[in-house]
Amino acid sequence: MTTYNILLFDLDGTLTESHIGIIKSFQFALRKMGIDEPKAENLIKHVGPPFQETLNNFYGMQPADVDKAVGFFRQRFKEKGMFENELYPRIPSLLEKLKQEDKTLVVATSKLTAFAEGILRYFKIDHYFDYVEGSNLEGNTKAEVIQQALIHFPGVDKKDFIMIGDRNHDIIGARNAGIDSIAVTYGYGSVEELKNAQPTFIANSVEEIERILNVSFVK
Repeated sequence: MTTYNILLFDLDGTLTESHIGIIKSFQFALRKMGIDEPKAENLIKHVGPPFQETLNNFYGMQPADVDKAVGFFRQRFKEKGMFENELYPRIPSLLEKLKQEDKTLVVATSKLTAFAEGILRYFKIDHYFDYVEGSNLEGNTKAEVIQQALIHFPGVDKKDFIMIGDRNHDIIGARNAGIDSIAVTYGYGSVEELKNAQPTFIANSVEEIERILNVSFVK
């Protein structure tokens, strides 16, 4: 089995179950823009991809309105939404064991870097990560985020990397960067979406991530 030394983790839907805060902030932003979307189930499919992309593709907003809506979203998310969130079970144990094995851990997320860093601190898992690569204010694509994360490791063989995420953006971005991937099905992407993206591996639980990476959980 390939040994991966640098592991890139998505945040929402991979490390944390974050949809409540994201959806409430999404609803707040939409209301401010005159759009009423009271049903959370209509929005959960949008957890993960860049907010700007959703506003443009699904709500037909023009750039100026996208910028306004993003501002409203970030306002509520910073105040409340980022804390309406919880870690998936056994994630801290997985991170602890990986660090014991001297793995380099990176968060690669479509969230603003500052928000991602705040969430990691809130859950007291920030010390496990060597880098946090997030989106800029304009909203990078996930492929761009992954490419930026790899810049921290010049000269390292692509075989040393693996991306772990729950949406097709994670898997496609990894493939475009030339690295392997694990698609996790316990997050926000459907099994069909993830299979169609053609990941290197599929994991249905954190325990299966452990088996793929060939590590043992800390009890």
